[in-house]
Amino acid sequence: MPEYLLEMKHITKEFPGVKALNEVDFKIKKGEVHAICGENGAGKSTLIKTMCGVYPIGTYEGEVVYDNEVQKFVEIKDAEDVGIICIHQELALVPELSVGENIFLGNQPNKFGVVRWDEIYYKTQQLLSRVGLDKSEGAYGAVSPEEKIKNLGIGQKQLVEIAKALSKNTKLLLLDEPTAALTEHEVDILLDIINGLRNEGVTCIYVSHKLDEVMRIADTVTVIRDGCSIATKSIDEITKNDIIRMMVGRELSNLFPREKHTQGDVGFEIKNFNVYHPDIPGKMLVKDISFKAYKGEILGISGLMGAGRTELFSAIYGAFPAKSFGEVYVDGEKVDIKSPIDAIKQDISLLTEDRKRFGLVLGMDVKQNTTLSSLDQVSQYSVIDQNAEIYHAMEFVKFLKTKTPSVEQLVGNLSGGNQQKVVLAKALMTKPKVMVLDEPTRGIDVGAKYEIYKIMNELVDHGVVVIMISSDLEEILGMSDRIVVMCEGEMKGEFGIEEATQEVIMHAATGGSQL
Repeated sequence: MPEYLLEMKHITKEFPGVKALNEVDFKIKKGEVHAICGENGAGKSTLIKTMCGVYPIGTYEGEVVYDNEVQKFVEIKDAEDVGIICIHQELALVPELSVGENIFLGNQPNKFGVVRWDEIYYKTQQLLSRVGLDKSEGAYGAVSPEEKIKNLGIGQKQLVEIAKALSKNTKLLLLDEPTAALTEHEVDILLDIINGLRNEGVTCIYVSHKLDEVMRIADTVTVIRDGCSIATKSIDEITKNDIIRMMVGRELSNLFPREKHTQGDVGFEIKNFNVYHPDIPGKMLVKDISFKAYKGEILGISGLMGAGRTELFSAIYGAFPAKSFGEVYVDGEKVDIKSPIDAIKQDISLLTEDRKRFGLVLGMDVKQNTTLSSLDQVSQYSVIDQNAEIYHAMEFVKFLKTKTPSVEQLVGNLSGGNQQKVVLAKALMTKPKVMVLDEPTRGIDVGAKYEIYKIMNELVDHGVVVIMISSDLEEILGMSDRIVVMCEGEMKGEFGIEEATQEVIMHAATGGSQL
């Protein structure tokens, strides 16, 4: 019989109006990588939070058995003390502190109560090297232990979180969507780290929507649907299609519902657009970019992290905190955009890649977030009509199949994928002529991805210019009609879908000339 490190027995967890987990049973063997898969709102993150003390004993029903003992965690530290370390989907870093201070926060080496900074930064450098962020061979060239977290990109922050987990006496490492913001190179680094931990006897739970990664790294897979455990299978006896079918409860014959689009008139154009770095005087993040986007097409914007894609469109939208200049045209008319309000008035909508920070107000409910950019549609004489607000929000909940007990549920209580649908609802309610989607399916399960792709097709059919920024090459190739590739702030290629391949795109994204 296998020796189990962790057993979750009959776990039931309820929130107001919704049962997140219903009699879930889960076991993980010592020294294995065990993947948990399921749609957004299936209960994956809730199960993880029950394991690691975020939800204390008494707030759920059932038993958590760890190392053959029933655990009664009151707080996260109780779980960490026995070796259970969790890296959550939403990063827990302090922006104003340095990398080293974050990694050893609450666990600083000291002598007679005096913090040993030399030891902190020495150990931090070793950990950064382990996750590929060291000066000599890091993916970004140089990330210093003294660098403030606020100056790092999303991918870099994720790797710092992993380094923070590795700094502790970890026996069971829980990773909730750990690669959502990482490039392919960084994903390879992470999977190598997990392989190394497995070889050292560390047990890992890997929660991910990226099934290719699951098939690469997992020994065992558990599928959860609607708060219930559906099945647990060895990776040798299950396929990716099996996982998808169990996740969504139906067959998905085509993950990318490509439709034949007919290119129309130019709906959006930028000419000679430049963006400066917000903190380094004279440094440019985007250099002299020009391209056109047509009605009747999905234009994909590809490139590696740091290519300048997000900075370019944030600046176009009037939301980037640095100087930028260039010309923007909508339907052939030059527009002047100084702020997001100006962009919305010019019928441009941006779905941000960082929904928590820029896309939502987590303390507001679903209806308030949905109408936030379109208050003129639900108000008269500056007074909001709450009935109109509820009506519009309910229409989008139905249209996008958002899982929420009501439109008055706080957005902060929704799963990541359903939060993304609320951001999309807010953007759609502005009735844009140009819709820019920056990493629209990041952290989204395959079923929800399919729904978003169908919505993109519907927007194109209604004459909306759809621009999709994505780091997922399969997504870019699966949904785009035309692809623009950026590298280090410059446009390196433009390809019709007939000529685009992963090799062609990666060649351009890494600085090669157009083949």
